[in-house]
Amino acid sequence: EIQDKLKQTQAKLAGGTGRGKSLKAKYRKAKREEMAEQSGLDGQGNKLQVTEFVTVSELAGLMEVSFADIISKCMNLGIMVSINQRLEADVIELVASEFNYEVEFIGVEDSADMEEEEAQDDPESMKPRSPIVTIMGHVDHGKTSLLDYIRNANVIAGEAGGITQHIGAYEVNTKDGRAITFLDTPGHEAFTAMRARGAKITDIAVIVIAADDAVMPQTREAISHAQAASVPMIFALNKVDKEGANPEKIKEQLAGMNILVESWGGKFQSQEISAKKGLNVDLLLEKILLETDLLDLKANPSRPANGTVIEASLDKGRGYVATVLVQNGTLKAGDMIVSGQFFGKVKAMYNERNQRIDAAPPSSPALILGLSGAPQAGETFKVYANETEAREVAYRRGQILREQGIRSKKHITLDEIGRRLALGNFKELNVIIKGDVDGSVEALSDSLQKLSTEEIVVKVIHKAVGAITESDVTLANASDAIIIGFNVRPSMQAARLAEAEAIEIKLYSIIYNAIEEIKSAMEGMLEPSVVDKVLGNVEIRETYRFDKATVAGCYVLDGKIARNNRIRLVRDGIVIFTGELASLKRFRDDVKEVSSNMECGLVIRNYNDVKVGDIVEAFEEVEVKRTL
Repeated sequence: EIQDKLKQTQAKLAGGTGRGKSLKAKYRKAKREEMAEQSGLDGQGNKLQVTEFVTVSELAGLMEVSFADIISKCMNLGIMVSINQRLEADVIELVASEFNYEVEFIGVEDSADMEEEEAQDDPESMKPRSPIVTIMGHVDHGKTSLLDYIRNANVIAGEAGGITQHIGAYEVNTKDGRAITFLDTPGHEAFTAMRARGAKITDIAVIVIAADDAVMPQTREAISHAQAASVPMIFALNKVDKEGANPEKIKEQLAGMNILVESWGGKFQSQEISAKKGLNVDLLLEKILLETDLLDLKANPSRPANGTVIEASLDKGRGYVATVLVQNGTLKAGDMIVSGQFFGKVKAMYNERNQRIDAAPPSSPALILGLSGAPQAGETFKVYANETEAREVAYRRGQILREQGIRSKKHITLDEIGRRLALGNFKELNVIIKGDVDGSVEALSDSLQKLSTEEIVVKVIHKAVGAITESDVTLANASDAIIIGFNVRPSMQAARLAEAEAIEIKLYSIIYNAIEEIKSAMEGMLEPSVVDKVLGNVEIRETYRFDKATVAGCYVLDGKIARNNRIRLVRDGIVIFTGELASLKRFRDDVKEVSSNMECGLVIRNYNDVKVGDIVEAFEEVEVKRTL
């Protein structure tokens, strides 16, 4: 009966009510089949270039078929769609193949780029441009003092009265008259965030390391970020004037990370400096310029400008203010620019010394007024010929951004892999590994890298010992990676950030499970079926030892804990023990469960080494249905 109903509905959709209509439909169908045969004879498949966000009616228009045909095809596939609904990638592929079309997916940015094909610059008009340098390194190793010294030593005397405001980018002229633009990123998080939005701004990264300290975790992260963005690095070994400074030790530690500086026979330049006293800073600048000559950076100053937004804010008196870095062309006052979903006319431009300027050539930073909103840092901007075009582009982008909402930048998760394989744009799986001990991190990293196939490369972009932190989540966000925790837990903030950014954190306690799951995901299979669901976190605030057991006086931080839950004991983000409770009490009474913000006493079965400050995590294993 249901089948009959479906047939009737489809007949109605195909216009089977009026005789004339059905004739038309038949005529169209015959015509289509004829066309299909023709194209088959020509031996060339029809190729559609679509973004992942086409609606049913747009797809029908592209394939020159009636939207009713597409809706009925979707019904046959068991998918109910309306005419204005946006289709998932795999559905688009299936429907298109029914009509003998091949589908090639292009990103939203690509489609925008296709609309505005880049005018190729002829080699004659290309002029050398100054390098854009980011200074990165560990907290307190001297990034800011280095930048301050470079700026103050090279600020031209006449401008000494001009106050340097925080613009995030500074242009410095060296002794021989060449310019270098320094990006002052607050830590490497910002650098990553910019990378996450696809902005390849930096030409050279200067990694500052204090010679009286060691290569710190943050330094390692900065190095992995620079390597991931494939930016050449120069190492500045700072504080060599201090007692106890040992630059050779630093070089040795770098060599341990497979980074050999030139004095050790490698290819990375390094320079021992003292930012406070200004010792050898000029040599560092020379090395930056040498690296620049090798990179051979060029841009065409005579074309309309494009570049990147470094930061944007709302200023009380001046409206939306954006700091931009021009990467190609020259930005002039009065130009119509579009950045992301905002557009506007450049009403005024200032340099970093707060002086009005009329034009900003390639590689120079400028503060501009006049945009209709504050674009995200790392968003690109482009100059358009007139306002109507600019407004149209900005509005269309705004619309697409709204529609993409959550779906567009779905971060990679294990079941997302299947969808990306269908899109055909899935070439590498980036993984961040955190573990409780170094041995297991190395073992897991090696085994995962061995899973690489010809189609998919598994790339470990960062591995370290310790709990999963916010900066791991930021890196995962930037590089579109999955985080794998082995016997460790994310910190509260990291878990919140991961939830907000939709980053998948997979936690394992058995190496084989991790390898199996990733392997099956890579084969296009679906999300594994047993998932740990955390029910509550309980903090141990007091311990009481009795002859047979240790009772922990606890406070429930969130969720609730029940007597029959399985539990994990977590100390400093590392899982120490997994087991179950022997008893759970409130005051003197045994209770079944304790809710959040209440106190309780508990005993862990066969385990007594509990300490104040440990977290007891109650969890249950849930069977999850595999879904498409």
